[in-house]
Amino acid sequence: MRSLTLGFQEIEQTQLMLVGGKGLHLGELSKLKGIQVPEGFCITTIGYQQAIEQNETYQALLDRLTMLTVEDREQIAEISSAIRQSIREVVLPSDIVNGVTRYLSQLGEEHAYAVRSSATAEDLPHASFAGQQDTYLNIIGQQSILQHISKCWASLFTDRAVIYRMQNGFDHRHVYISVIIQKMVFPQASGILFTADPITCNRKVLSIDASYGLGEALVSGLVSADCYKVQDGQIVDKRIAVKKLAIYGRKEGGTETQQLNPEQQKSQTLTEQQILQLAQIGRQIEAYFGCPQDMEWCLVDGTFYIVQSRPITTLYPIPEVDDQANRVYVSVGHQQMMTDAMKPLGLSFFLLTTPAPMRKAGGRLFVDITPMLASPDSREMLVNNLGQSDPLIKDALTTILERENFITSVPNEKTIPSGPNTNDNEMVAANFQNKFEPDSTIVSDLIKNHQTSIEELKEVIQTKSGSALFDFILEDIQQLKKFLFDPQSLGVIMTAMNASAWINENMNEWLGEKGAADTISQSVPNNITSEMGLALLDVADVIRPFRDVIDYLQHVNVDIGEDELVKIEGGQESLDAIHAYLNIFGMRCAGEIDITRTRWSEKPSTLVPMILSNIKNFEPNASKRKFEQGRVEAVNKEQELLQRLQQLPHGEQKAEETKQMIDLVRNFIGYREYPKYSMVNRYFVYKQALLKEADRLVAAGVIVQKEDIYELTFEELHEVVRTHQLDYQIISKRKDEYKVYEKLTPPRVITSDGEIIAGKYKRENLPAEAIIGLAVSSGVIEGRARVILHMEDAALEEGDILVTAFTDPSWTPLFVSIKGLVTEVGGLMTHGAVIAREYGLPAVVGVENATRLIKDGQRIRVHGTEGYIEIL
Repeated sequence: MRSLTLGFQEIEQTQLMLVGGKGLHLGELSKLKGIQVPEGFCITTIGYQQAIEQNETYQALLDRLTMLTVEDREQIAEISSAIRQSIREVVLPSDIVNGVTRYLSQLGEEHAYAVRSSATAEDLPHASFAGQQDTYLNIIGQQSILQHISKCWASLFTDRAVIYRMQNGFDHRHVYISVIIQKMVFPQASGILFTADPITCNRKVLSIDASYGLGEALVSGLVSADCYKVQDGQIVDKRIAVKKLAIYGRKEGGTETQQLNPEQQKSQTLTEQQILQLAQIGRQIEAYFGCPQDMEWCLVDGTFYIVQSRPITTLYPIPEVDDQANRVYVSVGHQQMMTDAMKPLGLSFFLLTTPAPMRKAGGRLFVDITPMLASPDSREMLVNNLGQSDPLIKDALTTILERENFITSVPNEKTIPSGPNTNDNEMVAANFQNKFEPDSTIVSDLIKNHQTSIEELKEVIQTKSGSALFDFILEDIQQLKKFLFDPQSLGVIMTAMNASAWINENMNEWLGEKGAADTISQSVPNNITSEMGLALLDVADVIRPFRDVIDYLQHVNVDIGEDELVKIEGGQESLDAIHAYLNIFGMRCAGEIDITRTRWSEKPSTLVPMILSNIKNFEPNASKRKFEQGRVEAVNKEQELLQRLQQLPHGEQKAEETKQMIDLVRNFIGYREYPKYSMVNRYFVYKQALLKEADRLVAAGVIVQKEDIYELTFEELHEVVRTHQLDYQIISKRKDEYKVYEKLTPPRVITSDGEIIAGKYKRENLPAEAIIGLAVSSGVIEGRARVILHMEDAALEEGDILVTAFTDPSWTPLFVSIKGLVTEVGGLMTHGAVIAREYGLPAVVGVENATRLIKDGQRIRVHGTEGYIEIL
């Protein structure tokens, strides 16, 4: 009987699987000194399991439910309803009835009780399941309480709970439910307390929502609540809502909604003293649980009762730091156009590559820019550089700098320069003022040096294994860093960027023409990324004549079976074309800065949808025509600008200067993409060598599958290879953490308080419904929006406008099919913007929530010159 019912005071910290998240937290809260919790007890999950284990109808329905996916909404609703009905009809085990009788005799059967659900997959640090199961208030009498126990069990299978479990990877069979039976309190006021601001995520700001009566009115959205903010023991903000209604308990049981009198509607629910007292209680509970909490509270005759406390699961983690100083962090992912979570091996490799002061949080990297913000000189340079890359970051940093005393200024000479992403060329290159002649061979020489170095690496790494391999990789990363931060290389990139900015600024001033450099940048030489998109058109040309090959590729599910393909007419030619493409571009993939991501060479079938799309949408020789069309448009634009300039005062001089700048752009801007290509190339060579070591670890029984090495840092993997020792729980733990990180949206800017500072675009004279972003490639285009989150899901028609979260170089092959681009992340010189300009695609980037605001299939107009989108 004891295992079927447990009083709050009897619940142990290890009994999550017996009493669920809510029950476990109430048990712990009830033992905390100075915290008032209404008395109660739990029907444990064993009682639920006993009740359903012999229910054949339930088991059969559950079998059907486990076969469904989230998309099968109608079947989910039908089967879930039948499961709920079967659970409500179960006969309660006699031990449960006896346990309820015993506790009610102790607590008082005449009292009213709340009967509340507590699932084992609820109120967890990584999945709140908040509001998924049912609660029944003011239940009076043993018989009524017993009836509501089975109702709570049944609520484990509400449609929303079932779908939530599917989305979060929880097995229906392994989620159980406990029922809390807790003495009702009848409050004058109640509400919710967050020990971190749920909007800004600031851990130092405590947020209280308060309204009259029971909290159900607030939770259900029936009334607006007062909102109070408390920081460092001071009320820093108050918003008093008009509260027209309140829910109260009835003496005979149940609840009723009452209209409040006009005076009470506008009054402040809690006094100043009560607000601060409640804030203190919140901080005490947060300190006990060790993480920010979301609590439900009641005020009864001047005493605060806590009826629930759970972790806040929506906060973005704060970057790791060793001290308590105020710090500001900028997202690397927003600079690198890859905001997805990275595996530990990927994070550690990127950290080995960059000299910037990096911090990890939520599976992403952030740069601590506090030292640069502390100096007036470096502060201005940093904010302006970031503003060119991403205006939303600049606006967020400006907001922080306007706050008094958040960052203490230091004399300039004490500042340690550190860019937000020193691996990103435009940030580092600000220090280089190299000037080059437009017709110099510098670009071809740099590319040749890169290629020679890669070939040497491939040859030497074959001879390395074990610890010697790790030592060699560390040495070679120094070589990679030399390439990435080579003053000549960065000087070329900076020269091209400055020339492009000069053209845009002066053509706008002299001729009233915006974005002139965008057209000038079309079809430039030596752009390895734009060449990648055009080269896939050539692969399509090879395959196009062979109908049987096309039919085979249309039915490829997992990967291309080369043995099958060569038996088909044209199969060998097609394979040769694909292999030739992969020899140059096979190290690329979506999210390529994470070394653990699957490369195209590892899974060539990723390219199949794009090849088929090219066959469908284009005629033969499209790559040459596209490149030549862009080149002609650039030449025509150059001639037009020079002719118009010559008509102006001092026209000859202006035309001469402009011609020089155009030549710099045409010859050098394409190289902007090469250092990243070189880095990814090297990463793939390292990865192939490490996977050979992983095969040896699998053979030795140290790891289960070779991909397990992705869950280890470079240093940890080195130690495992050296010792053949590994606590495998680390792998399982990190896989679970990654599932959590995948669902997080990283902020552009976050402080050491956990506050997310959201920047805003400051624009005027735009249409009322305009969706605002950053103009990066000029022109206006209308078309069908295709909202695509994963490149392999792209099914594009020529003339579509691609709307996505971000595009790194791997997305370039899609650019040949589209007419415009909209992304949530990006800046003027990020990869998507550079390629959009070269292909002549109007583009707007940095559009907050673009993939949610714009629906797939909507007709939209992209204003690439002005930086906004209209939904038509």
